[in-house]
Amino acid sequence: MCGRYSLAIPDLAQLRARFPVGESVAVQPHYNIAPSSEVITVTTDRDGHPRGELLRWGLVPSWAKTSSTGFKMINARAETLLERAAYRRPFERFRCLIPADGFYEWQARPGEKRKQPFHITRADGELFAFAGLWSVWHRGEPDELRTCTIITTAANERVAELHDRMPVILEPDSEAVWLAHDTPQDALLTLLGGLRAEQMALRPVGPAVNDVRYDGPECLLDPPPPAQESLFA
Repeated sequence: MCGRYSLAIPDLAQLRARFPVGESVAVQPHYNIAPSSEVITVTTDRDGHPRGELLRWGLVPSWAKTSSTGFKMINARAETLLERAAYRRPFERFRCLIPADGFYEWQARPGEKRKQPFHITRADGELFAFAGLWSVWHRGEPDELRTCTIITTAANERVAELHDRMPVILEPDSEAVWLAHDTPQDALLTLLGGLRAEQMALRPVGPAVNDVRYDGPECLLDPPPPAQESLFA
């Protein structure tokens, strides 16, 4: 799964150069992005032109009765995109990129209640994009609500040490294919295998990321000595 991720590059011009985010989208570093946050995405307009916009993380289908549905739909399994009503239409028409530089996963430690968080990146340290879906909801609300979800797949050998699922990170040359309106479904599905184990790097970090109130560089610090962990309890 993917329940927290980061987009914490110090040079924000690098993000705009890498993705067509545009100047109208507010961009700032985030070290601990959590569900229900407004996140930077790249969607497309009716003509297929990419555009940057902020979407709330947690997909709310257009037919949902309440917006709280989004809390249960932060991730969409690649294997069932065509089976689940909530994801079938977005997969066909509303695909997006969700830029990031890493995501977090937790590992249980023998004899300890607290799990060890890991920050997972590309091995080359480059920015990347999760494969995502988006939707528009406005049932009973004066303003529409635009939301997104991150697609997940079976974990590769490296991530499987922590969890059996991982987010789909697209190869750079697959991003335009993912967004294009005319890409055949079969071709889209082939993009959702995820990165290979050797393309990813895992690093243990301190417990600050466990608390959504922390969203700064402290989330990427090395794990502290055991006596200091209580500071973040």
